[in-house]
Amino acid sequence: MRAIASALITAAAALGATPTPPPLAAQGPGHLIDVENGQVYWEECGSAATTLVLVHDGVVHSAVWDGVWPELCQRFRVIRYDRRGYGRSPVTKGWHSETADLLAVFNAGHIGRAVVVGGSHGGELSIDFTLENPERVQQLVLVGAVLSGFPYTDHFIRRGSAMLAPLRTGDVAKAIELVSRDPYVLAPGHPENQKRLAELLTASPQDLTHASMIRPTKPAIHRLGEIGIPALILVGDADIPDVHAHAGAIELGIPRSRRIVVSDAGHLLYLERPKEFVRLVTEFVTAHQP
Repeated sequence: MRAIASALITAAAALGATPTPPPLAAQGPGHLIDVENGQVYWEECGSAATTLVLVHDGVVHSAVWDGVWPELCQRFRVIRYDRRGYGRSPVTKGWHSETADLLAVFNAGHIGRAVVVGGSHGGELSIDFTLENPERVQQLVLVGAVLSGFPYTDHFIRRGSAMLAPLRTGDVAKAIELVSRDPYVLAPGHPENQKRLAELLTASPQDLTHASMIRPTKPAIHRLGEIGIPALILVGDADIPDVHAHAGAIELGIPRSRRIVVSDAGHLLYLERPKEFVRLVTEFVTAHQP
């Protein structure tokens, strides 16, 4: 298990779910770039000097940033992309490195250095990328992030498997319902957020069902001290205890880090609390400009 989202993908594979391929060609304002054994879709907005690269979680593709995209684009140059098999990125044709994919996005966008913003497994990926490419990362924003090499509880693993159990019989709609109603993914009491997540997953069911062939990375847990840049760690108060434990370990390990617990939010707090998210990110980036 690599993260909540990785738990979902791993559970899908274990349950024998049939992958649903995404569109073969990108349909949107962005571009498909060639990467090892496949392609990746990315898009950008804004023209400010500071660039933000958004790395989505493993639950849903880059449209999960829609609620924060317009405001961030007014303040920064912003790039987002779909990881393999999510959204507009085709399912991988073979084993690949996620950090290499992210580097390919950097290069395609002619990005020297950027603030990397990663959610959940996207946060884990952002940490791994920073350790591999420290000269390319200006600051880190980690949202409900998890940490490679840090364990998960049985509760976490059973819960991820149970959410995707309907995929065993091909009932994607039921799996989408369970994910959207999970009290850790989204804080309870906000049916509009549940509806929005269900809409995103219904439009791109491959987010839950695609095959994943990711090469393992070297665990980051014992290397966090190598990260010398400022890091903001955000976690929703309703998120699962495992994620809070990972956030604490990340804060302990990265010397220049600060953790903030956001109230009335779960795992996807950028979808749930978009204005608060934009405020916290903007204040952090502005305060730590090179």
